[in-house]
Amino acid sequence: MSQATVYIWFRQDLRVSDNQALHAAAKMARQQQLPLKAVYIETPLQWQQHDVGTRQLDFIQRHLNCLQQSLAALGVELELWHCDDFNGVQQLWQSRMQQHDIAAIFAGREPELNELRRDQALIEAGLPLNLTDEHCILAPGTVVNQNGEMYRVFTPFFKRWREIASAQQFQPVKAPVPLGPALSVAEPISFSVATGDSELWRAGEGEAKQLLQQFVANHAADYKQQRDFPALDGTSSLSPYLAIGVISPRQCLATLLAQFPEALVDDTSPGRCWLSELVWREFYRHLLQAYPNLSMGANFNPLGAQIAWRDDQQAFDAWCEGRTGYPIVDAAMRQLNRTGWMHNRLRMITASFLTKHLLIDWHRGERWFRRQLLDGDLAANNGGWQWSAGTGCDAQPYFRIFNPMTQSEKFDPDASFIRKYVPEVRDWPLKQIHHPESRVNGHLFAVSDYPTPIVDHSAARERALDRLSVLKKAN
Repeated sequence: MSQATVYIWFRQDLRVSDNQALHAAAKMARQQQLPLKAVYIETPLQWQQHDVGTRQLDFIQRHLNCLQQSLAALGVELELWHCDDFNGVQQLWQSRMQQHDIAAIFAGREPELNELRRDQALIEAGLPLNLTDEHCILAPGTVVNQNGEMYRVFTPFFKRWREIASAQQFQPVKAPVPLGPALSVAEPISFSVATGDSELWRAGEGEAKQLLQQFVANHAADYKQQRDFPALDGTSSLSPYLAIGVISPRQCLATLLAQFPEALVDDTSPGRCWLSELVWREFYRHLLQAYPNLSMGANFNPLGAQIAWRDDQQAFDAWCEGRTGYPIVDAAMRQLNRTGWMHNRLRMITASFLTKHLLIDWHRGERWFRRQLLDGDLAANNGGWQWSAGTGCDAQPYFRIFNPMTQSEKFDPDASFIRKYVPEVRDWPLKQIHHPESRVNGHLFAVSDYPTPIVDHSAARERALDRLSVLKKAN
């Protein structure tokens, strides 16, 4: 058998800096004078089962090629392995062990249930798998209440999270020094399945770092005032990079604290609002590990199973395609379908509209988002959809129903975002754009390519209050 090899297995951590698994693997390889190899395993059937979008697959593929170049500069070869789904991963590693002695496998832990089960099966089979916590700043299970239980409400979780974090130092780990001479890259990495188009987003670890630094320096202080307005460039746009691990949450926190060192302890800090968004991401990931059935589509609130959702394919298709007759909803859905991304305020508006105005099961919306989103992430997507539907942890109450007209007036006051994505209404008077229901009564703009509202807001609201009242016991 050949010389033992140390492996770094990349998953949702496609970066060389602040990668604790890579750091540990390189350290072991250097100390024991062993070769280090990197691997990424494509699992097309698993991607399909998990509704991973083709745009995100393209983004991953582009970043694997960036990673391949970065690793080659460190003297490390990146291999692409293939098996259909997670069921074949164990056999893949065991067959590799029969050919080559494996000293250790290092990888970043993932919080989703199938991923946890995959890793546990490898460990039980005797594979030398060493897991590091990469995906959160504070590992799931470390932020608990006095009874040792996971928090069910964000505000006390955020308070406790800050208490723990403020006692720690967050210094991201640097990229390893080269382990050998630079390697040449023979051919680019290419998946065996078709991918979409993610070219609207720049690829590369350096690009993600630059985006982070520019946001913190120029926009983080105004984030609270600007984050809800989709026409403004007021958000970080880092979620696609965080979702696949091109940048780490610890790098985000360290950069924020370098600019606003008081953010963890001072409620008035200009950096506090964006900090809370980073911790919301952590909250949903901690929940996923504390309540594994969330990964399997369970309602966090069991009473959600009693909701009599409507099975209306026509209405669902209109929502998916941006043809509901409510311009703010349609502009948001068209932004998603065109770019693979949607502003967070609009995610709340569109999710509320599907689940409460159309009374369509949140699972269907969650799945559509997952297939379209460049920043697709089970924890955040599930958490956001259950929050909107009223079935989740710390969810908005079932009786809180977003009015798309007032949301439109408040967050796109001059309709510049709407006009960009719904050109059919570009020449309409502002009031008409924000209040499309006035068309139903008839006079102006009765003839238009743009559809009349698919549902009356007041009637839909009453229907939702009736159907969703089964959640009342929990509230």
